[in-house]
Amino acid sequence: MAERVESSVTEGENTIEEREVGAMWELEKKLDQPMDEEANKVNNMYREKYSIWTILRLSFQSLGIVYGDLGTSPLYVFYNTFPDGIDDKEDVIGALSLIIYSLLLIPLIKYVFIVCKANDNGQGGTLAIYSLLCRHAKVKLIPNQRRSDEELTTYSRTLSTEGSFAAKTKKWLEGKEWRKRALLVIVLLGTCMMIGDGILTPAISGKLLCFLYQKDDRFTRTFSLQNHFLAVLSATGGIKVNRPKMSGDVVVLVSIVILIGLFSMQHYGTDKVGWLFAPIVLIWFLFIGATGVYNICKHDTSVLKAFSPTYIYLYFKRRGRDGWISLGGILLSITGTEALYADIAYFPLLAIQLAFTFFVFPCLLLAYCGQAAYLVNNTDHYKDAFYASIPDSVYWPMFVFATGAAIVGSQATISGTYSIVKQAVAHGCFPRVKIVHTSKKFIGQIYCPDINWILMLGCIAVTASFKNQSQIGNAYGTAVVLVMLVTTILMVLIMLLVWHCHWILVLIFTVLSLFVELSYFSAVIFKIDEGGWVPLIIAAISLLVMSVWHYATVKKYEFEMHSKVSMSWILGLGPSLGLVRVPGIGLVYTELASGVPHIFSHFITNLPAIHSVVVFVCVKYLPVYTVTEEERFLVKRIGPKTFRIFRCVARYGYKDLHKKDDDFENKLLNSLSSFIRLETMMEPASNSSTYSSTYSVNHTLESREDLNHNNNNHHHNSYNNNNNIDMFSSMVDDTVSTLDTIVPAGSPHNALSFSQANTIEEEEVEVDELEVLKNCKESGVVHIMGNTVVKARNGSWLPKKIAIDYVYAFLAKVCRENSVILHVPHETLLNVGQVFYV
Repeated sequence: MAERVESSVTEGENTIEEREVGAMWELEKKLDQPMDEEANKVNNMYREKYSIWTILRLSFQSLGIVYGDLGTSPLYVFYNTFPDGIDDKEDVIGALSLIIYSLLLIPLIKYVFIVCKANDNGQGGTLAIYSLLCRHAKVKLIPNQRRSDEELTTYSRTLSTEGSFAAKTKKWLEGKEWRKRALLVIVLLGTCMMIGDGILTPAISGKLLCFLYQKDDRFTRTFSLQNHFLAVLSATGGIKVNRPKMSGDVVVLVSIVILIGLFSMQHYGTDKVGWLFAPIVLIWFLFIGATGVYNICKHDTSVLKAFSPTYIYLYFKRRGRDGWISLGGILLSITGTEALYADIAYFPLLAIQLAFTFFVFPCLLLAYCGQAAYLVNNTDHYKDAFYASIPDSVYWPMFVFATGAAIVGSQATISGTYSIVKQAVAHGCFPRVKIVHTSKKFIGQIYCPDINWILMLGCIAVTASFKNQSQIGNAYGTAVVLVMLVTTILMVLIMLLVWHCHWILVLIFTVLSLFVELSYFSAVIFKIDEGGWVPLIIAAISLLVMSVWHYATVKKYEFEMHSKVSMSWILGLGPSLGLVRVPGIGLVYTELASGVPHIFSHFITNLPAIHSVVVFVCVKYLPVYTVTEEERFLVKRIGPKTFRIFRCVARYGYKDLHKKDDDFENKLLNSLSSFIRLETMMEPASNSSTYSSTYSVNHTLESREDLNHNNNNHHHNSYNNNNNIDMFSSMVDDTVSTLDTIVPAGSPHNALSFSQANTIEEEEVEVDELEVLKNCKESGVVHIMGNTVVKARNGSWLPKKIAIDYVYAFLAKVCRENSVILHVPHETLLNVGQVFYV
């Protein structure tokens, strides 16, 4: 019975709080119209109308960021399609036809003109889609969203009509908990495959270049008289060019050197190391397009008949099972498409569409047609078709720009991995890692040192393990096709819930997409044992880490919700405990956006003293890409004014960063001051003490012994203080020790009773709260954080014990603390330790 009453009190508390926060927020918006205008500018930045010259300039810049990976595919597609040689010249025509229609259906039609429109305020990727779905349906497993969050200027969504197909889909998705979990698993699978892509792209690029150095005779002939020059290329200086071919060990060594150099540059940021990307890729596309035209005219113009889809049918009829398996090589012609969608945040959609449709797509078609024309007359050059088809006069410029383009493609994938990890951290699906903002102009340009070195080690391991480039290609193709399948599944939900498309259009899109992508997937399955297992292992490890971390995060939130105390407990503190108010401001961090956190009761149970001003701080991430600074903080008073207890919710989007120069503490306290001023203006219409006195106190804890007993029954507790606890003891000595009062230190004559029966009229205790807040700030600010240890409950299954007691415990130990993320000074930090079982 008591539990039911407590639940009712909490629900009422949340409802009233939402109403008051909404009223306060409406007033603030009226008083600060410029803030809304600025926020709308930020929200609609990606929709801004650009002049034609600006669009062309941005289209040029997009070449270096978006299309580097896709543009280097001609280097290795035909080799991976025919790894055992070409038996029939007509097979080249059939493979070319498959490449043409793959480029037409997947990158051009599906991604550039359909999927890229499913962006979250200009942000792309699987987690961005998930954020968009979370705003249109209640599918998030951590239900920390409030009604006031929907009023953010970046919280854009479309409402479905009651009884429509979209409304039915939404109801079906929200109906069962397992459906929400299944959706999250699908999203995480796509995310893990993108992380695998970040490992495999640099590996295949670095090893491919060295593989070409090894195979191409012009390279070895040119440098056969200049042994000393190769020492510049390889730090080891161990490459012997007086031999016809380099050894496999040297190829691996050079690849590793290139990878180390690439990852060592990342800390400079994309803004510094990427300024020359666009010119390199532009010249690269011009080179491959012109070379394609040259080869078509010189070798065989009949390859243009591959534009007829008839040759696809003849190709499969002639080759049978081998032709179907070769789709794994054809798939590499569209690698980089998934990176295209992940990188759309950098440029307007129109710029990306123009660049691909009128420049990238034609150049790629010409490049593949040119290689096919060369192979028709030189079938024995299937391993090095690209470089062998280059005219001697432009060979070295092509070689240089091929190296640069390969590095550019790797850079784009690595930067995309940083953004994905940042989004996963914000969604509570990845351990907290260090994130550095590398550009003052672009919020999306970040650097993750921990992820950077993990990617480097993964690339080195892949490069050293595989002895040939074909195996890496198989692994790369597996990662790409799985990301595309995940994107298709999520796009179905986007078309239904967000776009409200007719079910027939959704069905056509789904059938066509799945037909093509499942065909590719069935082909790469045959190559699982030839390198395709690598992305599956990477995805399995990443999925384990993300699933365990998210599971523990959800359980911690549920524990906070279950063990929180209501306002009635606060009102009953007077008769229950002897507390004293010490000078200063106490910032109590919690996961909750409503209610009094259990960490507070645990804290005052062990140390019956609280600061003159107490602020419950909730730092939460919302499914939006950013929250403007003006809308960052929501402040609410808890209890009468005499309590001086507040709640502050700090809201962030998944692209927002906690930068060191943000000065989180000062911004929070400034928001608190603004709230007090606004509250003073609203006093005739709203009275906080009246609101607080509406709660029942029938179910409060009557004594400290009861509180201690309750804590011990729920979980084991420990107390950890980073500072000297004697500091509080000295403060307590200067106060009046009374069991039923909370007394400001040094003010025994102004003792204020927390008992409702003895509530003092507001006029009798009128004080200048802003002055009190200023004095308390000068006395010092203490950040009180929970140091929660999660353990598996006795009797749990062995997999659960391993996941919680070992995997999560290890991740929690090596990840960054919340205090470090928020840049809390160590000397002002106080940790309250807790242990609970799941």
